[in-house]
Amino acid sequence: MEFKLKEGLLIGTATAATQIEGGDENNNWARFAAQGKVDDGTTPVRADDHYRRWKEDIDLMAEMGLQIYRFGVEWSRIEPSRNNFSQEALSHYRTEIEYMVSKGIKPMLTLHHFTNPLWFEDMGGWTQDEAVDIFLNFCNQVLDSMGDLVEDYITINEPNIYSTNSLFYGIWPPEKKSIAALAKSYTNMTRAHIAAYKLIHEKRLSMGKKRDETRVSFANHLRIFEPKNKGNLWHRFSAWLSEYLFQTAITHSMMTGQSRLPVLSLKGVEPGRYYDFIGINYYSRSTCSGIGDGVREGCDKNDLDWEIYHEGLIRLCQKLSATYGEEYPIFITENGTCDNSDSFRPRFIYDQLKLISETENRIQRYYHWSFTDNFEWREGEAARFGIVHVDYETQKRTVKESGKLITAIIRNQGVTKADYAKFVENSHYHK
Repeated sequence: MEFKLKEGLLIGTATAATQIEGGDENNNWARFAAQGKVDDGTTPVRADDHYRRWKEDIDLMAEMGLQIYRFGVEWSRIEPSRNNFSQEALSHYRTEIEYMVSKGIKPMLTLHHFTNPLWFEDMGGWTQDEAVDIFLNFCNQVLDSMGDLVEDYITINEPNIYSTNSLFYGIWPPEKKSIAALAKSYTNMTRAHIAAYKLIHEKRLSMGKKRDETRVSFANHLRIFEPKNKGNLWHRFSAWLSEYLFQTAITHSMMTGQSRLPVLSLKGVEPGRYYDFIGINYYSRSTCSGIGDGVREGCDKNDLDWEIYHEGLIRLCQKLSATYGEEYPIFITENGTCDNSDSFRPRFIYDQLKLISETENRIQRYYHWSFTDNFEWREGEAARFGIVHVDYETQKRTVKESGKLITAIIRNQGVTKADYAKFVENSHYHK
């Protein structure tokens, strides 16, 4: 064996509803695309047609041996207008989950993954005072419909990415550039996560489930921030401040109910523990010579020019375990890379899982991003992250070499010498 998989580690994939489903024009990203603001001119209204092809996709997951699957429900389908809930959409998702479970795949349900119904967006989205109550009402309907089938939940995906891109840099809808709006969004998303955490546990207990049969957290986008020049005081301060503003404050606020600026006062929220596992979305390292992002010179990069830095995931796991409790399991709720030709993704998967397996950590789940190629937000269909190739014109699915490697890793509980030679040996990063 080249390496043996970490004992007990479950492996699967992650997706988001808007990025794969297609067919829905009632959300902020469909409108954004219709306005011509997606870089390659594509739209999530096409995507992977998963809303109609879900059975085919789940069958393929089962054939590939995937053990776990993180997926989302589309809020704008379930609540097309305020307080108007579609029983057809709720029934659709329940049927999909039932089929997933029947195939031996353990579901993790994401309640919010970047997209808002148009009516919610036009009210002000996450910057409005009613946002928390509105989101909780939506969560209540979802839990009533399918809460008995799902044990694992993500309340909100990457609140820091959503808020900074949408309300600070203004490169995502609604294209605002406002520190006040950013702070309001951070605050309301924190409140919403804490309220949803409580609601999910209450609902599941009322359904006769034991408390330890329900696991709830949020998925935060975490990076390693390091100074470009460690001897430069400004570079060091920039790395610290960028990390604090982007992830430290929001992570601490959502996990503990204790606000840290730019999260505003959480008056009425009792400090506590609002996570049952530590959820980490990890992709890259930022090299700082000023406030913001930067890429280290001469590093291995993916097709979006993000640095490939596997050690960063382990460093984050160790830091969060030390801060929030080594007794809590860690779920890697997203990890992957943009590789349009699938030329280095097999090596990426090999290197990351080998490091996870050979380093002491509390990682119990690894959700690779993503199952299929999909609509990758501002980049559109041009950025391919999937272990399954999608021909968007025909919607044909083809398992990539990286997908075959994941199947082999699950089957053999590690990487054999034969599989290394077949999938990894000739797979190389580029600078």
